Amino acid sequence: MTSSKPLTIRLHDSDNVVVARGDIPAGSEIAEEKIACVDDVSFGHKVAASVIKAGKGVHKYGQIIGFASRDIRAGEHVHTHNVEMKGFTRDFAIGSAAASQIEYAPEPATFQGIVRADGRVATRNYIGIVSTVNCSASVSRFIADAFRGDALAEFPNIDGIVPICHGTGCACSGSEEGFELLLNTIAGYVRHPNFAGVLIIGLGCEVLQIDTLLKRRHLTESSNLQTMTIQETGGTPKTVKEGIRRIQAMLPQANKVERRPVPASHLILGLQCGGSDGYSGITANPALGAAVDLLVRHGGTAILGETPEIYGAEHLLTRRAASREVGEKLIQRIRWWENYTTSHKAEMDNNPSPGNKAGGLTTILEKSLGAAAKGGTTNLMEVYRYAQPIGAKGLVFMDTPGYDPVSLTGMVAGGANVICFTTGRGSVYGCKPVPVTKLATNTGMYVHMEEDMDINCGETIDGGTTVEEMGERIFRFIIEVAAGKKTKSELHGIGDNEFVPWSMGAVM
Repeated sequence: MTSSKPLTIRLHDSDNVVVARGDIPAGSEIAEEKIACVDDVSFGHKVAASVIKAGKGVHKYGQIIGFASRDIRAGEHVHTHNVEMKGFTRDFAIGSAAASQIEYAPEPATFQGIVRADGRVATRNYIGIVSTVNCSASVSRFIADAFRGDALAEFPNIDGIVPICHGTGCACSGSEEGFELLLNTIAGYVRHPNFAGVLIIGLGCEVLQIDTLLKRRHLTESSNLQTMTIQETGGTPKTVKEGIRRIQAMLPQANKVERRPVPASHLILGLQCGGSDGYSGITANPALGAAVDLLVRHGGTAILGETPEIYGAEHLLTRRAASREVGEKLIQRIRWWENYTTSHKAEMDNNPSPGNKAGGLTTILEKSLGAAAKGGTTNLMEVYRYAQPIGAKGLVFMDTPGYDPVSLTGMVAGGANVICFTTGRGSVYGCKPVPVTKLATNTGMYVHMEEDMDINCGETIDGGTTVEEMGERIFRFIIEVAAGKKTKSELHGIGDNEFVPWSMGAVM
């Protein structure tokens, strides 16, 4: 088989595997590597560029992604059947690659934002109905349902009424770490600038009492932050009726907003990848990383998370740490996760998922090296715990699980007001009250799911577009979305069911 275009992609001179650009039949000559393909290899999967002896490292991105579980011939398909995980030492070299200063853009970008009375900047204008416990979730949804269709026609500046519901809030300890995380998460949503007003609804007897939330997270009731419980109000119908009345009273004031130019420094970008494939770390993730570098140059903030999915790439981040303290914080979170998974009789390599593996990802090390590319190349300025408010500028890290809804719930609680989500297998994720831009890693999936994808990063391997050019396109799209442009997930109305706090601790 011959082709004018190379059959594979080599990512680093020291790599002993290359990535298939498309499906490669067994017997095909891979001229650029001077080898013959031994097996049928699907696009996005790996081919051994040379002999890899049993026990030796498998290298991609110039890094170890696993170890050969047996001798691997040149031209052989390299995947879970002949690669295994082993422990090995990584050099954290904290701060060794950190830049002494950031080169900021001479003319910072702006976007049409919504400036709240306290100076915070919103990218959307919603009203939230926040449940303290699963027992009040249905009532919260019933109230929100009353404002669907043309119910908000007289209030064109309001993006919608969002029920923030979840499956916990009771049958748990009121003093353990998991409870504190839940308080932080709910308080983060209540405070989020994308909410013009919030109605908090509880059952009345749950562990997470409304008074506890207000007191311990310094929240004060007002005309745009109101509370009620179903038991005190008198049951479901009465609570729904009263909730509708209270939301109706918030609408006129919430509608009195207008967008005006504000600096891009007010943007806090959440970064996520889900449904990844072998191209995630080659196209969409590095392109998003290029966009992050631009955002940082314009004074903004980007949040990298998914701690279990940067496992094996953490040494690349610690080298960019702005201080030893920041680097040590990241290492501490990695160690916590190692202990956490061990205590639950699990392993850090329980990822990639079946879909990730079908897309060509073999180990968590491989996935992590590609995932970390979302963070670009600038200094790592701070490390935050889950749902902790983000205050630093530049690239920061938040300790979150890899599960997409839980991870992004924490980032939004921390203040993210825009999100970019890369995917190679396809995702239909949304996250009200924050807009989500979805970036496809390959053209085939983009075309197949075009009604859900916002940008096709597969163009960087199709030819004609560089990663840097794609990064510029993503950055400009982020600016447009922050200014009110609807993403595909918003056009579909997705995002009412994606509030999933990190559930930690015993359920009693």
